[in-house]
Amino acid sequence: MFAYSFLQWLLFFYLYSLIGWCFESVYVSIKKRRLINRGFIRGPFLPLYGSGAIVMLFVSRPFSDQILYLFLAGMIGATLLEYITGVLMEFLFKVRYWDYSNLKFNYQGQVCLSSSIAWGGLTVLMTRVIHQPIERFVLTLDQTYLSVLATILTILITVDFALSFRAALDLRDILIRMEHAKEELFRMQKRLDVMIAVLDNTKNGIANEIGQKKELILEKNELWRQTNLIKTEDLYNGIEDRLSNLKKAIQEKPGTYVENVRDEIAEIRGSFGAHIDKIRQAGSLFDFHKRNLILGNPTMKSKKYNLLLEELKKEIESRRKKK
Repeated sequence: MFAYSFLQWLLFFYLYSLIGWCFESVYVSIKKRRLINRGFIRGPFLPLYGSGAIVMLFVSRPFSDQILYLFLAGMIGATLLEYITGVLMEFLFKVRYWDYSNLKFNYQGQVCLSSSIAWGGLTVLMTRVIHQPIERFVLTLDQTYLSVLATILTILITVDFALSFRAALDLRDILIRMEHAKEELFRMQKRLDVMIAVLDNTKNGIANEIGQKKELILEKNELWRQTNLIKTEDLYNGIEDRLSNLKKAIQEKPGTYVENVRDEIAEIRGSFGAHIDKIRQAGSLFDFHKRNLILGNPTMKSKKYNLLLEELKKEIESRRKKK
């Protein structure tokens, strides 16, 4: 049993990737009540399912006649594959493309008990029922047909995967650029708070300025923590309000300090516009693959950039509804 050639193993991988895509796309589409092209690549294939099927076939070989051991072997093997794949993808792309954090008995959000049990049950179902007709189909293919079919599918999936891989890296870079721009906006907001406080208390203005300037020297982790709790739109509005308040305060309390900060306010206003443009430009850099990468993975999360990722999701979803 399972004495296949390399090309037959390869075709099994593609067929189970297709079956996995059909299952996941139907399930998620029903759950989200709209059509979803599920997965990392844009073609109708989920390589994780194809890899999982190959792992199941291998680990089940010694236990083909023992259902319990077959179940446990498939559960452990496929769970390890899912975990390793998830960790590597999150490390590379800074985004988790599936997330089990909201389910009980999960580990790091990458795997969970219910998913592992499903893998075990699927191993039994696949090796006892599903694989038999697929095996007969593949074994009946002439070597020439098998080679042509495997070659065509390999080229198509490789190109698709390369484009999707590039899109995932671009999405990671977009999130990083947006975070940097957002950190600068946060620093501007803090600086504007200092100016407003000084204008509100001219007698102790210099002391207040020195004390509050210390708050601007934020450690990287603290800066990330604070900016990651504030929506970009709220930062926009907050800075606009502060600039408006400063304009009024300058008109009401003209003086030496006001003259000294006029240039700084103008510089902040110009920098504010530049950083808004950076964020908007980053958010608009979505081609077919990047846009559908997000639409096809509605549960994707990012440990570091989740607020920004959610903002991008909403923007892309709103664009989709307008079409």
